[in-house]
Amino acid sequence: MTKQIRVGILGATGTVGQRFVQMLEGHPQFKVTALAASDRSVGKTYAEACPWRLPGEMPSSVRALALQPPRPPLDCDVIFSSLPGDVAREAEGCFAAADFPVITNSSSYRMDADVPLLVPEVNAEHLGMLDGRKEQGFIVTNPNCSAIGIALALAPLHRAFGVEACVVTTLQAISGAGYPGVSAMDITDNVFPFIASEEEKIERETQKILGTLRGGAIEPAPFPLSAQCHRVNVQDGHLAAIRVKLARKADIAAVRAAFAAFTGVPQQLKLHTAPERPIVVRDEPDRPQPRLDRDAGGGMSVTVGRLFPDRVLDYRFVVLSHNTIRGAAGAAILNAELLAARGYVRS
Repeated sequence: MTKQIRVGILGATGTVGQRFVQMLEGHPQFKVTALAASDRSVGKTYAEACPWRLPGEMPSSVRALALQPPRPPLDCDVIFSSLPGDVAREAEGCFAAADFPVITNSSSYRMDADVPLLVPEVNAEHLGMLDGRKEQGFIVTNPNCSAIGIALALAPLHRAFGVEACVVTTLQAISGAGYPGVSAMDITDNVFPFIASEEEKIERETQKILGTLRGGAIEPAPFPLSAQCHRVNVQDGHLAAIRVKLARKADIAAVRAAFAAFTGVPQQLKLHTAPERPIVVRDEPDRPQPRLDRDAGGGMSVTVGRLFPDRVLDYRFVVLSHNTIRGAAGAAILNAELLAARGYVRS
């Protein structure tokens, strides 16, 4: 059995930080050895500082770990970050400069030209941007929590038929706002038709994910994508209603088959966190639903349903993804597993 890779988590007490801790418990490759959080928590044990908000108990392996500042050095081989955007860029940059691999859920570096924005089933080849940096620190980001599900659903269509245009409307869960997030007085019996910067993130990040690596740089996907985002009163699970125009005509059976057959490098390598089926297709008229479908594939599969011809574009469908698992912690862990398989992360 190979030696486990030691993990440090930045922002360990937050919603996504807790998902990291939960998903890494018992992981065959990774072991949490360092936790970092804000100044008010530094010096306390994780059990003392962290109000555990996830189902089940806090893993016993981390309860006694002392929280440290989010600055190097930490006793680990790789950094997972879920820091807020306003502090993430400086802290993550410091770790990369100190020769730590940094895999981050934060938004600060996503659109930097030399940083991979990774969804392993979709654009594993973008790790070519890291060529020659296996002995150095670097940053790899996972996308916005809605953009991941959207990119996973568009990827098989773009490969098989080409996408010429896309319109997306999201209905995003309240956990996407973090804890305590949106006030119950505000979201009960209500929908927010605005999430700050979300529409721009989805539009720009999806084009980068589906872009092409040429000469060490990413050429964004050429098709236009328009997004509108809403916060709805659902605990977990982001829905995206998508309409697409395809470059090549395809009947609905071919479109469904493209979704159902889609796999990628994580499935080929049998990575631990990779779902067997990245896309689950539902044919019932009332699926997907967050409460019923968000945990598909352990929360790592996206569910596609409501696939029909569209009278304005070519096809319309609905995509559901678990925003704190596939859209956050699980995405970063899968990225780390791919990096380890390719030799960029090691003990």
